[in-house]
Order: sequence, then C-alpha cells, then structure tokens
Amino acid sequence: MRYFIDLSYKGTNYHGWQVQPNATSIQELINNAFTTIFRTQINIVGAGRTDTGVHAEQLFAHIDFDDEIDSNDIVYRLNCLLPNDIVINNILKVSKNAHARFDATSRSYEYRIFLGRDPFLTEITWQLTNKKLNIAKMNEAAKILLNYTNFKSFARANSDVKTYNCEVKEAVWIVTGNKLTFHITADRFLRNMVRAIVGTLLDVGNNKITLEDFKQIIESRDRCNAGTSAPPQGLFLTSVTYPKTIFMNG
Repeated sequence: MRYFIDLSYKGTNYHGWQVQPNATSIQELINNAFTTIFRTQINIVGAGRTDTGVHAEQLFAHIDFDDEIDSNDIVYRLNCLLPNDIVINNILKVSKNAHARFDATSRSYEYRIFLGRDPFLTEITWQLTNKKLNIAKMNEAAKILLNYTNFKSFARANSDVKTYNCEVKEAVWIVTGNKLTFHITADRFLRNMVRAIVGTLLDVGNNKITLEDFKQIIESRDRCNAGTSAPPQGLFLTSVTYPKTIFMNG
C-alpha cells in the first residue's frame, strides 16, 4: 500500500532535502525514523527537493508499506524520533500508483524579506536595509512571468532537466509593515528558479534594470543575464496540491 506523508521543516540546520554523502539531510532523518519504527528499510520519495537552508511549511513524500498504518500512532512515534525542526503532520493512504512528485498539480513558494534588522528573523528572512524599493514596478515585472513558459534564464547552470518549461499561475509581491513577501505558484519549478527570479526582480525594484530588460532576460534563456540569486534562508515551500481522486479517504 502507498501512503503520502505530509511534513514540515525548518531547513537551517540541514544540507537540503535530498540524501547525500557526508552531510545531514531531511530525507535521511525521516528515512531513519521510519526504518526504526517499521524495522525494515524505508526510503521516502519527495515531491521535490529543497536546497541547503531552505524551508518547507508543507511538503509531501510517499512510502510503500505492506500493512495498514495507524496514522495517529505512527505520526506521534515519528515526531518523538525526529528533531524539533522536522515535523510529520499527517499520513494519508493513497491509490497504489500515486506519486508525490509526478502527480503534483501545483507548488507554491514564498520568499520572505524583512526591510530592516531583526535578530530573531535572521534564519527565516533575507534582511535588507534598502526601504526604497519600487514595489509597484516589481509587481509589474512579476506579472510578466505569466506570459512565458521557458525559464531557462532562472535555472541553475547545467541543470539536468528534459524541459525548462513551467506554467506560472501566480506571481505577486505583498508588503505588510516591514515584511515583503513574494508569492509564486506554478505547476513545477526548476532548480534555483525562485531565488533567481527574486534576485532579478530586486534589480527591477532598485532600478538597475527596466521592465523591457526583464523581458529580454527571460527571452535570452541565459542564466548569465539574470540577477544574483537571493540567499536560501528566505525561501519557503508553502504548499503542494494534488488531484483529490488519489486520496483513498477522499
């Protein structure tokens, strides 16, 4: 039987999601916790992977297990084994062919900026002292993203992907006091895409490039033309959506 794992984590202390040699990852610790409880090797498959220092308010992964799982009991036991910055929220039975990565219909990210200095937000925001950003112009540029599908200009160099096409469904900056948040939703994202977009949109807001320049950067399909990637600590994967039909309990 296949199960989806709904989980959250603060990525500050980890070398990203994916298991890797000589570094601690979120996936590795969850694998170990499941393996300890079930007394058989369990390898979870995530909806995607986040880089070192990036956070997830919601990420799904799937596992296969022969027996029925008591969600409440296993969630409790997993959270007792895991560190406090990784939390299992729920375990959901799904159809046997459901896939956490390939069946996802959309993913949403937020990039969080604090305009000023706050020592309690250093691990979860990018802190900038420049409060003269042209937010209206940044939102005009963000809307331009919805007119394109090829985002090679914002992908990590030498990315091993079959296509650079993504369907961006929402891209908007929202200001709340000293907090500046970029919301973006798409069917899929390329490696480093959101951070590269944020860095380039800030170049727009700082009047380093024009809206026309921003269009030309996208159309160039060349990462060298885009702005510097924003640092990882401000990036949050906030939600992943799936067709309701894959969930056995509706």
